[in-house]
Amino acid sequence: MSEQTNSTEVLKNQNVAPEQFDWDSFESGLDADARKEKSDLEEIYKGSLSNLDDNDVLTGKVVRLTDKEAIVDINFKSEGVISLNEFRYNQNISVGDEVEVVVDKREDKTGQLQLSHKKARTLKAWDKVNELYESGEIVNGFVKSRTKGGMIVDVHGIEAFLPGSQIDVKPIKDYDQFVGKTMEFKVVKINPEFKNVVVSHKALIEADIEDQKKEIISQLEKGQVLEGSVKNITSYGVFIDLGGVDGLIHITDLSWSRVNHPSEILEEGQTVRVVILDFDDEKSRIQLGMKQLEPHPWEALSAELKVGDRIKGKVVVLADYGAFVEVAPGVEGLIHVSEMSWSTHLRSAGDFVKVGDEVETEVLTLDKEERKISLGMKQLTKDPWENIDAKYPVGSKHKGTVRNFTNFGVFVELEEGIDGLVYISDLSWTKKIKHPSEFCNVGDKLEVVVLEVDTAARRISLGHKQLTENPWDVFETKYAEGTVHSGVAKDVFDKGAQIQFEDAEVESFAPARLLEKEDGTKIKKGETADFKVVEFNKEFKRVVVSHTGTFRDEERKNVKEAAAKAASSGDEKTTLGDIDVLAKLKKKMDKEK
Repeated sequence: MSEQTNSTEVLKNQNVAPEQFDWDSFESGLDADARKEKSDLEEIYKGSLSNLDDNDVLTGKVVRLTDKEAIVDINFKSEGVISLNEFRYNQNISVGDEVEVVVDKREDKTGQLQLSHKKARTLKAWDKVNELYESGEIVNGFVKSRTKGGMIVDVHGIEAFLPGSQIDVKPIKDYDQFVGKTMEFKVVKINPEFKNVVVSHKALIEADIEDQKKEIISQLEKGQVLEGSVKNITSYGVFIDLGGVDGLIHITDLSWSRVNHPSEILEEGQTVRVVILDFDDEKSRIQLGMKQLEPHPWEALSAELKVGDRIKGKVVVLADYGAFVEVAPGVEGLIHVSEMSWSTHLRSAGDFVKVGDEVETEVLTLDKEERKISLGMKQLTKDPWENIDAKYPVGSKHKGTVRNFTNFGVFVELEEGIDGLVYISDLSWTKKIKHPSEFCNVGDKLEVVVLEVDTAARRISLGHKQLTENPWDVFETKYAEGTVHSGVAKDVFDKGAQIQFEDAEVESFAPARLLEKEDGTKIKKGETADFKVVEFNKEFKRVVVSHTGTFRDEERKNVKEAAAKAASSGDEKTTLGDIDVLAKLKKKMDKEK
């Protein structure tokens, strides 16, 4: 055996990498040819290692299998090892199989070349995923497990994320049903920096739906009957999936009967027949109907039904102005609140009935063409205005309840449905009332007398003051013009004063110029003095008085008596002093007059 052959065998027997071998010691025992062979071998080995790139995917052949590793030849001078854990997906790997690898470590602590099959698959898969993302091609993926917010999918060896919102066009409640299944996906997002991949199954469904939608829309016609499934229920209607196209059934188009909420008659996922009522130019908003597929309830209404008939029904809707009563499936009539009671005091319909009540009514109006019917309840009871003249003859006295006011009077309820009006002028003989609320309150009991009955107009005129004698008949004599009475100035203002006499019901007015006292001052509020009646008007209940007149009249009387005395005296001559005094007094009186 030559020295060259010996050196090669030694290297193999040492089972070490050339760069780790102690060449200085070894070379001391070699001749020149052996040292040259060693140098050539080292250059070949170094050259082979320099050609290995960590990111290059190489093809190798399995040359040997151990309990834990696979020995792979990659056509280099050194064979590499791969852990069998990287072949879990391929339990049948055997000697002679070709596998894709990358260099994981050029040397481990023993100088062994370490290869990775898993990294090679990942690199190849990443390139493939990028191609799929660019091309939009559909790829099969295996749903490995569930995670927060979605699923983990194996796509060519890469773990991609499938968001829950991208599984289906419908909300998914049970994610576990997809685990372990192979499904079709589309790569929708890639993050090269973090090596993240997002896939979507929903995108494929939407693409199919869009194609179906275009086809369906092109065939839509008003009046067309289709079948769809309930997609979503709202308070105002139901959205129907027509196979990729959504249409809306408004709540009023669900049933001829009144529907409070669509969930009363439909549920999500339910299959229904609908008719197309209308759609916009782009056919993006489609209006559907269900009740239109059924005969109108009015067509089934008895032809013998007429005004005046009594009919029973159920209160389905209540409003302040009345109640809607369903007298037949899908047929409703309105009872206005004014037709619920003979009372003229309109109240809320809720004071008489409530939703769900079974009520008996009378048909007041019936229009089958307009499909309208009005009903009444009070007509089933006796009209309180029948024989009203006998119950409330003119002059009869009654006690009623004050119901409400107007500026001109008080409405008094004599009984349910019978109201009378007391005009403000008929409340009191003596008091000047500006508004009825000054005299009484709503709810008060008030005694009245019937003044007039108008049966045709359903009106009764009442009076309160007529229950007593008219005191002005007495006042006409007691407070005749020229009489003097003691009174109190209740109120004093610029134009005069309000004077209260001993009869509390009588108030008189004294003009400001007639309030002057004998000493030249004027009467003040609360002051008591004598007043002379200068005007009395029974019709308008007006009394005008004067305090000044109580002493000025006396002055005039004295002047007249002095003048008469001077004129009739023949024996005595009038002195110049007497004439002067009389002239001054007359001048003062004329001025005041």
